[in-house]
Order: sequence, then structure tokens, then C-alpha cells
Amino acid sequence: MTGPTRETPTMTARYNLLSPELKTNPYPAYADLRRNAPVCQVDPGGMWAVSRYEDVMHVLKNPQVFSSKGFGAATNPPWLGGNPFSESMLAMDPPQHGRLRGLVSRAFGVTAMARMEQRVRTFAREAVVELPLDQPFDIMPPYALRIPASVIGDLLGVEPAMHTRLKRWADLITGGVTTVRPDEEDRKQLARDAVKELKGYFGELLDRRRVEPGEDILSDLVRARVEGESLTKDELIAFCSLLLVGGIETAVHMLGASLVVLLEQPELLATLRADRSRIPAFIEEILRYEPPAQAAPRVTTQDVELGGVHLPAGSRVLVLIGSACHDDAQFPDGDRFDMDRPGPQNLPFGHGVHFCLGAQLARMEGRLALETLLDRVGRLERGPEPMTWHRTLVVRGPATLPIVLHPA
Repeated sequence: MTGPTRETPTMTARYNLLSPELKTNPYPAYADLRRNAPVCQVDPGGMWAVSRYEDVMHVLKNPQVFSSKGFGAATNPPWLGGNPFSESMLAMDPPQHGRLRGLVSRAFGVTAMARMEQRVRTFAREAVVELPLDQPFDIMPPYALRIPASVIGDLLGVEPAMHTRLKRWADLITGGVTTVRPDEEDRKQLARDAVKELKGYFGELLDRRRVEPGEDILSDLVRARVEGESLTKDELIAFCSLLLVGGIETAVHMLGASLVVLLEQPELLATLRADRSRIPAFIEEILRYEPPAQAAPRVTTQDVELGGVHLPAGSRVLVLIGSACHDDAQFPDGDRFDMDRPGPQNLPFGHGVHFCLGAQLARMEGRLALETLLDRVGRLERGPEPMTWHRTLVVRGPATLPIVLHPA
């Protein structure tokens, strides 16, 4: 197995952000863009990639010019026939966004997170105790996927038997949509089926919660009122879709990236074993060094100049969060993993009105999953097979991660 090399691969004049070379290690390409073409067109589709920290922050801070409706357009192509994720508040601008955020933010407050901590720890322990020792296996499904899927499934009140299906739906309504080629009819049908299944399942679950509320976030949201307003059924299903993608995808890739870095730099594992209080700093640097959310689509609402480049109204813009997180102008020696950087590293969770509501939950999952793993594991070893990376435009992380765990 090999981790992401830090050597510069052979690149073409115009970068394709979905090429296998870039998905394996995008950071040399990002550095080239920041130096030579900080706002330029890239493939697929000729989107305008924004790579410098300063420009990325400018886009994220100005939703009136760089609309989040670009997210909806990117994840709802005409052949799909609708996508609840594309109708979520992630794809909305103020003032509509603020109304929905106000309704759901209470579910991720300090009190709610304190109540969740023991549940997350339990899910982590249940996963880790079943991991095999002294033999190679792919750690992504039983550890990096199982823990976040259990957490989000529990939050939504989804029965455990459905937890693995949640991740499949999350994949198909995001990466499974944005990477489909025009001739791939089978993949198009998979995505359409996923949307139908998701809407049907959560529609029925919401109907049950209205009649028989439970101790879960859906029941809270069904009852929630802000100035007398409640969420419609379509808005609730859209929120479920957003929670699946944001709550599962981010944490899965964060946990996978944590293991990749520990395999690349085994001295870090010794540091964390010697001092568990360093784990939060490790998680913060993982979020910067290998941000799960690598990019965010936007669309310009008017003619605008950005980084010295004129962008006409209606231009599709892709802010490269992964590049901004490695920009030496903001993070000195940005390609070096450094747990002593000042934090927190919030950019991987977005900015402004779209700052991720689940940021603290993701940090908690990263901390507790790693603490629990250290209780049982003393050394990590690369597995015999090569690892693979997810091929999606917006998120990045290990798809498979063969590993050998040696007992503590």
C-alpha cells in the first residue's frame, strides 16, 4: 500500500480535477495554480477554479455575488429529475438559508453535543473491538464508515440495519451524480434509484415521527417552530440528505485521512499514545492537511473581477478549499503536517452563513474514534494491497485503505 506521494506528478497544461493523478495527490497541482493561475478554467466542464486562500475567502464571504445555487446546479443535472440534496440549505442563499439554519441549528448546540458524546464513544468502541489484529484488511468499512454512519443513523432515528445504506445514498446523490459521463446510463439509473429510495424511506419515517415522536433529531425538527413556521416535508427530506452527506462523508474521509497520515508518519502515533491530550490538535491539523471537503461550487450572479480575472454573470466557480488550506501565505510551510499550528482550522467546514453546523460533532467523532483505537492498537502497518482514493469533485478521501493493526 502506498499513501499520497508528495512528489509532483506529470501534469497537462489544463488540469482535470477528476484525473486519477490529482485525486491521489492534488497538492502539487494546487501549488502550481496558486503560483501561476490562481483563477483559471479547469476540467471537467471548464469551471473557474479559485486556488488562493484570499480569493477563496472572498468568494465564501460574498454569497450575493457568488451564489450557493451553484451547488444545486452541480448536483442536479437534467437527467436526474430532482435531488433533495440540491434543494437543501447548502444550495441556498440568504434570506431563505437563514430560516432553515435557525430551525436546525439547535440540534447541534452545546447541550446536544454533550448528550451525544457517550453515544459516539459507544459506537466507536463497538466498531474497534471487532477490528481484526495482526492480519491485513480494509479498515474503511468497519471503522471509518461504520462509526459516522452509526452516529448519523442514531441522530436520525434510523434502525441500525439501514446504516450502511445511508452511506451508499450519500455517495450516489453527490459524487455519483457529479462524475457521471453522458454515456453512462447505468450510473445515471443508480443515482435516480438512490434519490427515489432516499425520498421514500425518509418520507415514511417522517410520517411516523409526526404520529409517534422519538428521541431523535427528526422528531425535534418535526416539532420545531420559528415564528410559528415549521419545515415542510420536502425541506425535512432535503435536510436528511444534507445530514447524510455532511455528517457521513466528512467524518469518513477525516478518519481515513487520519490513518493515512499515521501510516506515513509513525512518529505521530507514538506522540499521541504518549499524550492523549494532543489528539484534538492532531484532528485539527488533519482537517487542514487533508480536508475532506476539497471544493465548493458557486455561480456568479453578476459580472465580477476575481484575482485579476473577469468572470461574466452565470460563471461556474469552484473554490478549492484543499488548495486554500495549503496556501503558504496563510499557513507557512503549508505542505508540512504540524500539530503546533494555531487553531481551530475552520475553513474545511466552510465559512460564514454556510459554516458547517456539524463541525463540533465531526471533531468529536475524530477524537473519540482515535482514542478508542489507541486503547486497542499499538502499531499500524501498511497492508499488502495499494490504497485507492475516491473519485469525486467535491470531497476527497481514501476509498480503500488496507492496513494491519498490531495490539497495544
